Amino acid sequence: MSLAGALDPVTLTVIDNFLTATCRDMGVTMMKTSYSPIFNESLDFSCVIFDPDGQMLAQAEFCPSQIGTIKFTVTWTLDELGRDAFAPGDVLLHNDPYRGSGHVPEHMMLKPVFWEGELFGFVANVAHMSEPGAKTPGGLSGDATEVFQEGLLLPPVKIKRRGEDVDDIWKIILANHRTPKVTYGDFRAMMASLDLAEERLHELLAQHGMATVRQASRELIEIAERRMRAEIAAIPSGVYTFEDIIEDDGITDRQYPMRLNLTVGAGEVVADFTGSAPQAIGPVNAIYAVTASAVYNAILHLTDPTIPRNEGCYRPITVIAPPGTIVNCTFPAPVAGGNTETSPRITDMVFGALQNAVPDRVAAACGGTSSPFLFGGVDPRSGGLYAHFHFEGVGWGGRAGLDGNDMVVTINGNCRNTPVEVFESRYPAFLIEEYRLLADSGGPGEFRGGLGGERILTVVNEVTVSALLNRMKADPWGVLAGGNGARGGIWVKRADDDEWRTFVEVFGTLSPSKFSGIRLHPGDQVRLAMPGGGG
Repeated sequence: MSLAGALDPVTLTVIDNFLTATCRDMGVTMMKTSYSPIFNESLDFSCVIFDPDGQMLAQAEFCPSQIGTIKFTVTWTLDELGRDAFAPGDVLLHNDPYRGSGHVPEHMMLKPVFWEGELFGFVANVAHMSEPGAKTPGGLSGDATEVFQEGLLLPPVKIKRRGEDVDDIWKIILANHRTPKVTYGDFRAMMASLDLAEERLHELLAQHGMATVRQASRELIEIAERRMRAEIAAIPSGVYTFEDIIEDDGITDRQYPMRLNLTVGAGEVVADFTGSAPQAIGPVNAIYAVTASAVYNAILHLTDPTIPRNEGCYRPITVIAPPGTIVNCTFPAPVAGGNTETSPRITDMVFGALQNAVPDRVAAACGGTSSPFLFGGVDPRSGGLYAHFHFEGVGWGGRAGLDGNDMVVTINGNCRNTPVEVFESRYPAFLIEEYRLLADSGGPGEFRGGLGGERILTVVNEVTVSALLNRMKADPWGVLAGGNGARGGIWVKRADDDEWRTFVEVFGTLSPSKFSGIRLHPGDQVRLAMPGGGG
C-alpha cells in the first residue's frame, strides 16, 4: 500500500513481531554469553528498542520494573546529551538513579542504530550487575543512608566510541567492582545483545525501507494507545483509594505509609500518591521512575496482553508522586530497596484499590519482597573475591478462579532464583540443607494465596552477608474478604547455639530484615522464610 495511507494489517503485524522477536533474541544472547548467575539463571535484565526521540517501539517479556524505568532512563539521557551526541558504533553506559535508572546495580547500555547515514533509533538493555562496588558485597546494603553507599555511580558515559572501547571508563569501573572479571563478562554480553539488535534492525530496514518502518512504528504506537484507552474505559469510572506501609527502613523502626488515590475515567488513569510518607533514611525509597513503572506494571496486568507493548501503552497513565516522599525521593537518599521492595508493593496497591471495580481481574497482595540476600567473600579455591545477589520466591495473591502461585519471585521481577546446584558449585559460602514450601503460608479464602518457602543454609567458609527484605512485620493482605498471607523472616543460628535468633538479637542490627556486612563463620546457619500471598 502507498505510504500516503495507513499500512495494511499484515505489514504492521510482521514489523511489530520482528521488533518484539529482536528484543527476545537480545535477551537470549545475554543469557547465553554472560558470566554471572543473575544474568544466565535469574534473567534479571530487559531489552528494548526506541525511536530517535526516545519513544519505546518494542520490548520483550523480561523484568517489568526495568521495562518501566528504562523509558525514563533513555528519555532523560537523550534530554541530557541530545541526539547529536551519538555516532555509529557508540555504546553508552549509565546507572545513576537520579537520572532515571531503577537503582545503582542496574546498568543501562544504549546504542544508536544508523541506516544509510541517518539515525533510525536506539537499541538498549538494562541489567542488574551482581557486584556494583557498594559498601558490602553484592550491593543492596540494607542499612545504607545515602546513594553513595550503594555502588559506583555512572552518569551517561560512552564505554565504546565509534566501535572502540573507551579504556579509561573500563579501568574506572573494573577498579571499583569486587569481581571485575564477572563485570567484564556481563558487560560484553550486554554489548553482544546490542550488536545483534543492530544487525536485525538493518535486516528489517533493508527489507522494508526506513519510511515504511517509521510509519509502522507510528501506527503501532497509535494502535496501542487506542486499545489501552479502550481497556481503561471499560473499568468503572471513579476515584479509588488504598493504603499500605513499608514496615521499616533498616535504620529506624518507624513505618512509612503509602497512600494512593486512583482516578479512572475517560480512558485515562491518574495514580496520585499525595499524602505518602516523607522519604526514608534507609534504602526503601523509590525514585519517580520506579513508582511510575510499578503503576504501569499493574495496569498492564489488568488489561489485554495482546496490545502491542510500546510507548502507546503508557500514554493514558499519569503518575503523581510528590518530591521528597518515599515514592519520589530526592538526592542523595538511598534507593536500592525502592526497586526491589517498594515497587511490588505499589503494584499491589493498584490491585487493592480496584478490587471492587474489577473483582474478576485483581489479585490479592503477593509476598511483596524480592527477598534480596547478598553475600560475598574470598573463594578459598582461587583466592579471588566473589559476590552474589540471591533472590527467593514468595507466594502470589489469590485471584478470581485461581489460587496464587507458590514460591515465585515477586511481581516486579519475572526473574528466577539460582538453582541449588549452581548456587553451591559457583559459590563456596553455603550448603543448602533444606528448601521447601511452607504449609498454610498462603492466605485463606475461596482462592487461597500462594505458599512462601523456606531455605536453610549452612556456612562452610567465612562469608559476609547482607539482607533487604520486607513483609516481616506487616501481613500480605487479602482482597474481597480473603485472609492475609503469612509473614516471612530471617534468622541465624550460631555454630555454638541450638536456637534460631534474629539478627537483632545476635548482631545488634537495627532491623530484623535489613542489614549489611555481617560476618558468618563455618557451622553458622541462616534460615530464610518467605511470606505467602493473600487470599
